[in-house]
Amino acid sequence: MSEEMSRRDFLKVSAAAGVALIAGELVKGAGSTAYGAVKVPEIEKATIIIITDNYFDALRADSKITKRYRGHPKSSIYDSNLHAEHGLACYVETVVDGKPHALMFDFGVDSQGVGRNIGLLGIDFKTLEALVLSHGHFDHWGAMTTLLKAQNEKVPQGIPLYVGEEAFLERFFQSPNALISLEFLNRENIDSLGSVKIVQIKEPVAIIPGAYSSGRIDRVTEYEKIPPMFLVQRGDKKEQDNFIGEQALIMNVRGKGLVVLSGCAHTGIVNAVRHAQKTTGVEKVHAVLGGFHLTGAKPEAIQRTVADIKSIKPDYIAPMHCTGHEAIAAFEREMPEQFILNTAGTKYLFTA
Repeated sequence: MSEEMSRRDFLKVSAAAGVALIAGELVKGAGSTAYGAVKVPEIEKATIIIITDNYFDALRADSKITKRYRGHPKSSIYDSNLHAEHGLACYVETVVDGKPHALMFDFGVDSQGVGRNIGLLGIDFKTLEALVLSHGHFDHWGAMTTLLKAQNEKVPQGIPLYVGEEAFLERFFQSPNALISLEFLNRENIDSLGSVKIVQIKEPVAIIPGAYSSGRIDRVTEYEKIPPMFLVQRGDKKEQDNFIGEQALIMNVRGKGLVVLSGCAHTGIVNAVRHAQKTTGVEKVHAVLGGFHLTGAKPEAIQRTVADIKSIKPDYIAPMHCTGHEAIAAFEREMPEQFILNTAGTKYLFTA
């Protein structure tokens, strides 16, 4: 989309159903990653369990692709409620050639609450083959080290922890009244565990069979901008954080298309999805899930994001975590057939 093309013109094109072709040209022509550079194998099944998120609803109904948490069979109703927080943690399983493989994507904030959810949801750390951190904000790594210590006997020895660039730098939030430290993930604390191998990545890479990390996400939209209040400590300077190392997770379900899971999408959820299309060479998108970081965004940015995601035509859209009420409501209004309201404990099932 050219900078001269207004949103009104874009929506006219979208209504005319020609937008898929336009999106395809954007994917093929933008950014630094070669088109179809990563051959993501088709998988028979993908399961994503949301260990924690900002919202929990014990009465939310199941849907075609979701199973909601209904309580633990061995716990009383008082002990079965899940913990929700301003954080995100996910368990992801792929099935390739009949064999399951599992990873954990982000870790939430409160180790006690997240750890309790892991037990209630029946997640076994013995099944994990890899760990992935989407980016260096506390609401995605806060519980990590304590969780891994608590699960030390179950965590496979030498399990890789995939992180992007600048994952261990201190972050800040510049509020109108104060500079707030968002702290930093201490690499030494992870190394001291003795069981985790840190792997820094820049390019798309297979995390487990059938699940790839995005690598650096190409920036192709002109409206998905990172707010200036997000800062990072580089050397002796506090500079605007460009989230160069932010990672999304990409899977390709046979006959259905791509499943894209985002932690926060500071780089833009449209950028993340188009990057997934471009790097894999797969145009069909089955589902887009995760944090879209539109909380507090201007209405125009929300409208353009919803319009562009709608033009990509995913079968399902599940905004989470930092997406914000206004953006979630907009997705539900504009994409009612595709929209899923996420809750902590929801299990997503994508099958060929």
